[in-house]
Parts: sequence; C-alpha cells; structure tokens
Amino acid sequence: MDYDGRDHRAPYQPDRPHYQHPPQSYPAEAPAPRAWSGRFSDLPLRFRLLVMGPILAFSAVAAAMGALFIYYTVVFPDPLSMRLKSTGPVIRIVGHDGSPIAERGVSRAYVPLDMLPARVTNAVVATEDRRFFAHHGLDPLGLLRATLVNLKSGRLTQGGSTITQQLAKNLFLSSDRTFARKAEEVVLALWLELRLSKTEILELYVNRVYFGGGAHGIEAASQRYFGKSARELTLPEAAVIAGLLKAPSKYAPSSSPVQAVARGRVVIGKMLDAGFITEEDAREARAADVRFSPLMRVPDQADMAYAVDYVLDASAPFEDSDRDEIVIETTLDAGLQRRTGEIVEKTLATSGTELNAGQAAVVVLAPDGGIRALVGGRSYADSQFNRAVKAHRQPGSAFKPVVYLTALERGLTPDSIVEDQPISAGKWSPKNDNGRYLGTTTLRNALAHSINTVSVRLLLDAGAETVAATARRLGMTSALKVNGSLALGTSEVSLLDLTGAYAAFANGGYVNAPYAIRRIRTGDGKVLFQRIAARSAPAIPRRSVGAMNDMLSTAVQFGTGRRAAIAGHAVAGKTGTTQDFRDAWFMGYTAHLTAGVWVGNDDGKPMNKVVGGSLPAEIWRGVMEDAHRGLAPLPLPDASGTSAPTGDTDKAHPVARIEADFIAKALSANAAPEAASGAPEVTSNTRSELAEAAQSGRDRSPSEGAAGETTVTQSGRIVVRPPQAD
Repeated sequence: MDYDGRDHRAPYQPDRPHYQHPPQSYPAEAPAPRAWSGRFSDLPLRFRLLVMGPILAFSAVAAAMGALFIYYTVVFPDPLSMRLKSTGPVIRIVGHDGSPIAERGVSRAYVPLDMLPARVTNAVVATEDRRFFAHHGLDPLGLLRATLVNLKSGRLTQGGSTITQQLAKNLFLSSDRTFARKAEEVVLALWLELRLSKTEILELYVNRVYFGGGAHGIEAASQRYFGKSARELTLPEAAVIAGLLKAPSKYAPSSSPVQAVARGRVVIGKMLDAGFITEEDAREARAADVRFSPLMRVPDQADMAYAVDYVLDASAPFEDSDRDEIVIETTLDAGLQRRTGEIVEKTLATSGTELNAGQAAVVVLAPDGGIRALVGGRSYADSQFNRAVKAHRQPGSAFKPVVYLTALERGLTPDSIVEDQPISAGKWSPKNDNGRYLGTTTLRNALAHSINTVSVRLLLDAGAETVAATARRLGMTSALKVNGSLALGTSEVSLLDLTGAYAAFANGGYVNAPYAIRRIRTGDGKVLFQRIAARSAPAIPRRSVGAMNDMLSTAVQFGTGRRAAIAGHAVAGKTGTTQDFRDAWFMGYTAHLTAGVWVGNDDGKPMNKVVGGSLPAEIWRGVMEDAHRGLAPLPLPDASGTSAPTGDTDKAHPVARIEADFIAKALSANAAPEAASGAPEVTSNTRSELAEAAQSGRDRSPSEGAAGETTVTQSGRIVVRPPQAD
C-alpha cells in the first residue's frame, strides 16, 4: 500500500466521493409449512365450514324426516287398512217436500293387482308415472322433464307428482295448493315407499283414485263406463280408463265420449313409447271400436246434477255410516231446480253466441238460507265445474249494497245528500264511465243508478276495514282486498256467498249461511245428522234493513235493474258489471225468495256489452216468475219490523252455522245431535236503467280492479274434436 493510503491493486477510483449503492434487501426465508397432523381441527375454518355445513344440514333434514316418519306411523293408520270396502250404500236424495231427487249407488269393488291384466296397470303407469318402478317415491327426472315442458309451452301443462305422491295426497291430505301441503306430500311419499311395496302402492292407487262420473276405483269406473269388470278390459278400453286420470271431469265418457276416446289414443302412444306394447298392438288398438255402456248416462238427473254434487260433498262424512241405505233430506225444490237449468240453457242458446256469453250460474235461497235451486253452469254434461259455489269472480257494483249498508249504520238515510263529483284516493281517481257527474244527489238515487264516485266516497269515509267487516257480518267468507277499489267490487266472491248476503235484506236482517241438508238418516230411520234451527237477534238493525230495501227497490223500479221487475210482487235488487264486460250479475229478492245470477266466460274473455241489467236480469226474472207462481204478494221488511216469512212455515228466521260445523260436532259425539249430550251450539253467523247500463256506463268497475281477476282454468265447455292419431 502506498503512502497516500490507496490500494493500487484495486480498480481506478476517481478522486470524488464513491457512489453508494442502496443496500439490497432480501426477503426473509418463508417458514416451511407445518405438516398436517391428520386432525380435522387443524384444517382452516373455511374448509371446515365447507365440509361440515352440508353434513349438518343433511343430518338436520334426516332427523326431521325420521321424526316425521315416526309421527306418521303413530298417527296414521296402516295404509293397507284403508282399502275401500267392496260396496257402499244406496244414497237417496229427497227434496224439501219429500219428493225424490236423485239416487246414487256407491260401487267400490276392490280388485287385487294380480287379478288385473297387465295392460290395465301398464296403461296407468305409462300415463301417470313411467318411472314408477325405478324411483323411491320421488322422480327428479320426471320433475325436470315436466318443468322443461312447462317452460317450453309457457304454461302449466304437466305435473311432476309420482303415483306414490298422488296416493299420499289421496289418503291423507287435502287438495289445498300450498307449499306446506306439497312438502308434506313429498315426505309422506317417502314414508309410503318405506312402509309398502311397489305392488301394494299401485294396487291402493288404482282402487282409490277418482275416474270421473262418480266412480272411485278402477272397478267402479269399468262397470260404469263399459258395463264389465276391470279384469275384462281390452287394450283400448284400458287406455280410455287410464286417460281419465289427467282430468276426470273433462274426459269422462259420460260427459264427452269423443274426448275420452281421443285421450285413450294418446295413452296408447305413451304405452308404445314406454315399451309396454308393440307397434302392431298400438295400430290395432287405435283402429278398434270403443263401445261404452248405454247405462253410463242418467239423463233424467242431469238437471239436478250440480245441486246433487253439492249435497253429496257436504254429506261425505256420513257416506260409510250404513251398508244398505242412506237418505238425505234436503231443502231443494226439484221442479224449480229443473226449470232453472232450462231457463239458463235457453237464454244462453238464444242470446249467448251473439253476446259472447258462454256460461251462467244461479242460486235461489229461502229466507232461512235453505237452497231451493243451484245451477252451476250451462251444461253439466259439458262441464261439471260448479260456478255457483267454486268460481270466485269480481262482483262489480253488486257489492255496493255492502258499502251503503255501512253508511246507513253510520247514521245516513236514503234521503241523505251525497256528492257525485270527481274524487281521488292517492294516485287512483275512479270515474263514472260516461264521464258525467250529477253533483249533489240522494243516497237512494246514487245506489239506484250505481254511481261509482259516491260508493268510493262512502267507503273512504267509513274506512275499507269497516266495509270489509260488514261483508263478513253478512256471511261473506271470500278474501277481500281492503283498499279503495273494494267499493267497486274488485275483490272476488262466490255467487253462493253473495246471494246469502242479500238474503239478509229479504228476511229482516237475519244472516243465515246457505245450506242444503236438513237431515241425514239411514233407511231404517236412525238419524245421523239433524240441522238445528234457532232464533237469534238480527245481525242488521231494522232501520238499516228498511232503508236498504227502500233503495234496492228503487234500483229495480227506476234504476239499472228494471228488467228484473215481476208484476204484482215487491222486488229489490242490484246489478253488477265488471271491467270490459267480463262478468255480469243480478242479485235480487222478494219477501219469499232471494236469487243471484252470474253470466260470463270461464276463460275471463269479455262479453259483447253484457251488463247486469241485461242477460242476468232476464234470467233472474224468468226463474223468479216461475218460483212465485201461485204465491201471494208480500211487502219487503221495513223499519217498522214487518218481515218476510221464513222458508219453512214452522220456523222463523233460524240462524245457524253451515252443515260442516254440525257434522264435525255430530261425528265427535258419535251420535245424532238431538241424542248427543250438548247439542251443537247455534249462534248468529257473523256472517229504470236510465237508458241502458251499457250507455250510462255507471255499472262497470274501473280498470283498478282488473289486476285482481282470476281465470277459471280447471273448467270450461269441452270442445268435441274427432280423435286423431299421435
């Protein structure tokens, strides 16, 4: 090293400060991963949740289903013990005067599966559940296939229920279409698969299921439609029987043999696709004639059929109470029932096509609520759907008396001055369809001419909840939308419910649930059920009853219901017409009877300007003129206390619960009500046109109500088409 201290062996470094490079930093060496000890707890939390979540969920579901299986085993009887008995009693239905109305024999022969030809059971499996022998009660593939078909068609055309699910519903569940009921159906199906073999499930199914025309079970259906045992059915006949399961009312040969044969050809195609038959078998079956039994129809009972079905539904709990004979004494008037059906058919045949009105329904009630006549449609042979009971449609202005009654009970009178002026309820501004307003008018005149704005104003003043409560007090059980449009009848109701409400005005304020059964007894006289009549305070104040009869009489004399007037009799009533003329009603009464009429189309299509004061009023007048033949005119109840007679001369305004309440208590007591200790309790059931309504336009609901409309899809007149090959 030299004197200056430089290391001359190093590279030349200029005489200036050295350039200092920043120190380089190197990452610390990552620690080696710790070896997994094999314990689940050492896994990261996310992985533990990912693994344990499904396991815990599955365990919870399994535990719940296990508990349900145990519960079902304890609560429900052995499914095999629920085989229907081989025969049932003869059921005789008589009218209010004791005259015979209908006779039904219950044939329920139980046929073991090994006694049925394979073609019969194969037809059922092919059309109802092709994978029945492959699944365990639920068929995911079938459900997926049905979903895809429904999505492709844009509507519900197929269901995914298996035969086991259908049997579970038939044995243990109601027909309610709710998520809870569907979930229970699934669990019960799995339970049945554990309890029974496939053969036992299929045997129970074909012997219990409904095949239309009053036939339960395949043997009863075969006897009814072909006059032979199910053991003797040919392939085309078996296909027809199996085809009924899709829609018994629609395809029943007693209603439409052409439709039944066409449906049978579809089933033959399904059997071919499933491999149950060959091409030659299918070709021969399609070419074969299908001959139905000439006894499958009962023409002389066709006019009574809707009412008889209603009676049989209500009396079902007593069907097995006797082996030989059961007599059901009803409130029905056989002559009036028959003539009412004839009037409906004749009116629609004369005017229905031109006015695009395809269906009608009628209910006639005695003052005590007894049903004198009940017609659920134009033709029972074409459609067994009972529109008088099961259809719920918008009543339009026919609901307005409920609003006016509420106003009367709040202190108004028929002569009270009200305003017919534009009105708004939030963003909704109901109008009179003709766009005109009267200004000041009386309550009587507003109801007689069905002024929309006045009805809305009265409801807003009283409150929608108060009006809904009045409807329930009048016995209406349908769900009501509690909003401003309730004043214009946008909530759907049944014809039977609404007619029952009007009957309270006719009988002096007593609310009686409509009923059809007076007594049920065996052939040897043992009473199984007795309807108890009782007096009760009126549900409507006398002053209000008189005021309502005053105003509704004006509606018939000078308002929208003029066509319903009956010479010599005091008549009160109200029309109703909904948006786009989809529904037309006339509800009216005399001191003797109350009747309601609905006219419309099952698919909800608009009619050609049919209003409540036209076809419905004409049908109403025709029915009531016939019913009042020979009856002395009587005044309607007024505020002084004068009241109408009761339906039965020995009973005065009985107020009673519906038959189901009595039946349930009678069954629980296991004795006839009059013999059981503590008879069923009986309580009060809180229950003209200026030119034409088509011109005045005041009788139609505004578009506000259109959103709540319902289309009846499970019914409708059957269009007969020639059968076609698949």
